[in-house]
Amino acid sequence: MTIEELLREKIGDGLVRNGSMNRISVRQVLINQACGDKRCFGEIASALKLVADEEINLYMNFKYAAQCSGFNKERIVT
Repeated sequence: MTIEELLREKIGDGLVRNGSMNRISVRQVLINQACGDKRCFGEIASALKLVADEEINLYMNFKYAAQCSGFNKERIVT
């Protein structure tokens, strides 16, 4: 995955990719949003105890660092 792909990645996809959530849990959050829950994905997932706050923070901090640090956009992220 390139940095550019990481920056476009949705939080649910990223949390599945890093093993913090599964697809069923992501779907549960998306259903809540579709039914009118206005909270952010991470807020809903945390409130439903589908993922630890720490995992959300780590993912978002990593994504923010990738955006701000001037990484080469073609660099591969594992």
